[in-house]
Amino acid sequence: MKSEDKRYIWQRNDWPHWVYDHKRLASLLAQVHLAQGHLLGRMHDLGMDLRDQATLRVLTEDVLKTSEIEGEKLNPESVRSSIARRLGVDIGALAPADRHVDGVVDMVLDATQRHNTALTAERLFGWHAAMFPTGYGGLSKIRVGDWRDDAQGPMQVVSGPVHRQKVHYEAPPAHQLDAEMADFLLWFNVDQHDDPVVKAGLAHLWFVTIHPFEDGNGRIARAVGDMALARAEKSAQRYYSLSAQIQRERKDYYDRLEATQKGDLDVTDWLEWFLACLLRALQGAEETLSAVLTKARFWQHCAGMPLNERQIKLLNKLLDGFDGKLTSSKWAAIAKCSQDTALRDITELLARDVLKKSEASGRSTSYELVVRP
Repeated sequence: MKSEDKRYIWQRNDWPHWVYDHKRLASLLAQVHLAQGHLLGRMHDLGMDLRDQATLRVLTEDVLKTSEIEGEKLNPESVRSSIARRLGVDIGALAPADRHVDGVVDMVLDATQRHNTALTAERLFGWHAAMFPTGYGGLSKIRVGDWRDDAQGPMQVVSGPVHRQKVHYEAPPAHQLDAEMADFLLWFNVDQHDDPVVKAGLAHLWFVTIHPFEDGNGRIARAVGDMALARAEKSAQRYYSLSAQIQRERKDYYDRLEATQKGDLDVTDWLEWFLACLLRALQGAEETLSAVLTKARFWQHCAGMPLNERQIKLLNKLLDGFDGKLTSSKWAAIAKCSQDTALRDITELLARDVLKKSEASGRSTSYELVVRP
């Protein structure tokens, strides 16, 4: 192949022999390790129940955001209920099961909770089949639980309207996938030359560059990266969401991927971005920890109060970050009760100094939690 035809990283003669500048990454990598240790230490001091609540909160965000990166919005209540079922965490009433949501949840949990189990082609096929239980990706019938076959042409990442599509990337042809994935899986399971956190960044990049499936490659690549991070931390419990941070930096994420996939095998720039993004995710986890502690203090204060199921459900919704303003009509709709019952529930909580009227209520009165230090 002529050098001018080698447009993508996998077409280079030295593929897939990654190189990177260890010295340039050293300071950032040290900060990541320090942040990981600090977060794991703080979580360890919380006790099992609060750790479970933190894990539930983080995994819910992780599943929602890894799908959101691909433009797919899942139902938050379905995701939270699916994770709670699998972790055995009591959150009261559960939302009805959703096969599609359950499939993404199963993949994320399998990757992190069984991080020490070898990653194999069969396991990846299982993740893929779980993500696409109907055999469709959107409106299109796709090849599920197997590598793509390129029957419809080369695998390309494109954007724009159909008549003016821009090709951002073209993956290796399907006939190379068995060999490509064998190399990747051998490295992922056996090779110990790279720092475990650096390995997570390389695994993410390598997998999404091979792009072995017809659909779902980004979500599976992030699950593989999370699996590598769980191995690095020697912990099955997740206290931060890298996917949520990537979603916040989505445009930069895709720009960095495209630049790297059109570059050479020196991936220092990609790893520098990945480690910085990971560090921001770890630092942001302090907010999750604060939210979990706030919730714990709240329920300690309410211990012994005669609360009904509706009140407990709505208070938990407020503690988990209620979207918009809570009015009596919203209370009635969510709790599936009459307006009179909703007002009675709210009045009781106002009298107990659990709720207060919001100062910015507008035309209809809204309510918020009484926050305690």
